[in-house]
Amino acid sequence: MSFEVQSYKKISVKRIFLLFFVSLHPKIAFIMKKFWIFVISTVLFTACQESLEDRCAREAKEYTRKNCPVKLDNTTTLDSMTFESDTHTLHYYYRLTGLADNDSIVKNIDFVSLLKNELKNTTSLRVYKENKFRFAYTYHSEKDPKKVLLDVVFTEKDYQ
Repeated sequence: MSFEVQSYKKISVKRIFLLFFVSLHPKIAFIMKKFWIFVISTVLFTACQESLEDRCAREAKEYTRKNCPVKLDNTTTLDSMTFESDTHTLHYYYRLTGLADNDSIVKNIDFVSLLKNELKNTTSLRVYKENKFRFAYTYHSEKDPKKVLLDVVFTEKDYQ
């Protein structure tokens, strides 16, 4: 009989606690709803704080880390991309190999016109072009990595 009394007391304490909790439930729900709205809105607003410049720098760094160097064709390799925030310039660094690794070839082909047309037609850079970013292309020699075969910068006048 003592066993039954003890279990009865435990059940009654549980019931009292449950009744107390249920009576507070609407207040707790109201407070919790406000808390979660605050937490969610804070997360959303802080996630939206990345500027276009910060996004460009982050994407250039991530692309370089994940993909570079990437061989584009038999003679051209993209070594890296950077974003220069002070000049709003997205800078591509390439390496030329084989037959293209020659000053006279680069001058005769008119790389500048080819790059300008490619930039005009590239839709993936639309947001950056709309915000008047600059685009720089630097081509280095594979034989002599310090040698710059071509260095060109395009501004909004060039790709409009």
